[in-house]
Amino acid sequence: MPKAWLRERKRDYFYRKAKEERLRSRAAYKLLEAIEKYDLVKTGDVVLDLGAAPGGWMQVALSAAGEKGFVLGVDIKEIEPLEAGNTRTIVADINEPNIIEIISDFLPRAADVVISDVSPNISGVWELDHARQIDLAHRAILIATSVLKTGGNFFAKVFQGDLLEQFISEVRSQFRYVRFVKPKASRRKSSELFVLGINRI
Repeated sequence: MPKAWLRERKRDYFYRKAKEERLRSRAAYKLLEAIEKYDLVKTGDVVLDLGAAPGGWMQVALSAAGEKGFVLGVDIKEIEPLEAGNTRTIVADINEPNIIEIISDFLPRAADVVISDVSPNISGVWELDHARQIDLAHRAILIATSVLKTGGNFFAKVFQGDLLEQFISEVRSQFRYVRFVKPKASRRKSSELFVLGINRI
């Protein structure tokens, strides 16, 4: 990795804070802000985390859901297990045709919350990266609406661009309250946003 990138990362407030608080990624604070501001995850909730590696969002979701909750993490990469017994992880691609059945088999009941930090491999070609991200977001909402209970919540990463409005329309058709969220932990230069859907219809 370039030395300049490594130096910048070490100076990053959220990177250092994550290290100090033993969180697996700085991205954990993006989810934490949504939980604190919008009551996204509550005590006892069943949470599905898509694109969960390395497990930072799982740590935050588990802390919010507590001992009576359950967190299932899914990623194409293996996720180092959390010590808590009320978590499970699956190595799987969310684009697999039978992924909804696989996930459903691991959930103790219908999910209260689906969170997605899934991201494509960045090519550097903006139009392509945006299109790939929106495709993944569409996949995330399909999974979410298949496993979420009525009244459940959704939180997913998107990239700004021409295809975003179509995705937002899809989310609005499924949730009573929808808004964009730009967490403080998102880098200023990043075009990432998160779409929040509260109270599934």
